[in-house]
Amino acid sequence: MNNEKRLKIFAQLSEAIPNPVTELNYSTAFELLIAVVLSAQATDKGVNKATEKLFAVANTPAAILSLGESGLKEYIKTIGLFNSKASNIIKLCTALMTHHQGQVPENREALEALAGVGRKTANVILNTAFDQPTIAVDTHIFRVANRTGLGPGKNVMDVEKKLDKTVPKVYKKAAHHLLILHGRYTCTARKPKCQNCCIALWCEFKEKK
Repeated sequence: MNNEKRLKIFAQLSEAIPNPVTELNYSTAFELLIAVVLSAQATDKGVNKATEKLFAVANTPAAILSLGESGLKEYIKTIGLFNSKASNIIKLCTALMTHHQGQVPENREALEALAGVGRKTANVILNTAFDQPTIAVDTHIFRVANRTGLGPGKNVMDVEKKLDKTVPKVYKKAAHHLLILHGRYTCTARKPKCQNCCIALWCEFKEKK
């Protein structure tokens, strides 16, 4: 795919999705971090239901630590893998209090050192909370990047590197959410809505209808 196509694709996505933001509900970097940790193998809708009640009573590392692991589990037990997630969140909150004065760090190395935080989660936090031009490759972005030809790769890291290198600079900050939302609602896994797709003209998906 050439740069002209890429520019047209991102221009069209930006027009179709004028407010590309996460669908997780949060009001602070810490709330976002907890929501993203909880969102692994869970839906944003399910996470939002749980965090609405959790954040009403505990939305800081200190407050979650005062709940304790068993208390935390009561709020997140509707979410998959809640036992391991509760354990990681308690460790994460302890580390924030011990090493970061209760604040979410703004650099990748410190974020990835936290329990339950891998590269993808760190990328989400850096992009969404701290306005850095990172792209967290989830299942939607992996699919869209490979289907369209925007950033083909055999694994998540390949796709991230390709997108990091080729996404036009002007769209770098927004690319993460533009691609996720396009994949979630238009370029869906089983039946992509090619007939209603705003980038169908430039997409290189061989099976598009």
